[in-house]
Amino acid sequence: MINVRQLHDGDPGIYQVAVRDTAGSSQYRVTMARALRSRLVGDQHPPERCVEAAFRFLLAREPKEAILREFDVAVISRYFPEFEAQWPRYLADPTL
Repeated sequence: MINVRQLHDGDPGIYQVAVRDTAGSSQYRVTMARALRSRLVGDQHPPERCVEAAFRFLLAREPKEAILREFDVAVISRYFPEFEAQWPRYLADPTL
């Protein structure tokens, strides 16, 4: 389960993310610039949903314990170059 809560509505937005599974829970602090969201996925999705989709993308590739505790969504593509191309897919299909 992924729970995203917005902490700051500025630019960048700041989000607290909790990821829970059978092994326990992990907490993260994530930032995301409006320009990145607009460029890659448009404005049709709320920022919390965009952050959730980014976490689903990450969790499909690594365990929650391997995810940085604090990061900006833009750095995901440094570790996973396919992120920007696949992020919209994770927004469109919540089962991924």
